[in-house]
Amino acid sequence: MQSRERWLSYGLILFGLIFLLGVYPLMYHLWPSGWRWQPPQTEYEEMIIGIYSTLGLFLLWASRAPRRHMSLIWFTVWSSLVHGGIMAWQASVDVAEHGHFYGDIPALILVAVVLGPLAWRLPAEPE
Repeated sequence: MQSRERWLSYGLILFGLIFLLGVYPLMYHLWPSGWRWQPPQTEYEEMIIGIYSTLGLFLLWASRAPRRHMSLIWFTVWSSLVHGGIMAWQASVDVAEHGHFYGDIPALILVAVVLGPLAWRLPAEPE
């Protein structure tokens, strides 16, 4: 495995584990002001936890052979940028949500900034 592909695998493992195991504790126990929107919306929060846990499992799976899963990796990069951008706009409009500028917004941008350059020009494995 080439060096950049190896680092991409490490990034997929890291973010996969955070998405799988970290979103719930960050949202409810460790840093609610940076990860939970006000007023609390249990149904929305459960949906986000479910979606990101599922994505985490798939990122862990993709870490074993990143070239076979480039579409998932690019989905993760671009959806993280879009999600972070929308949240940044919403937090800038609502002063009560400014804590997100130090929590989930930079976390999502970090996902894209780490995985994007590692995946850049890495050819997909033919099916």
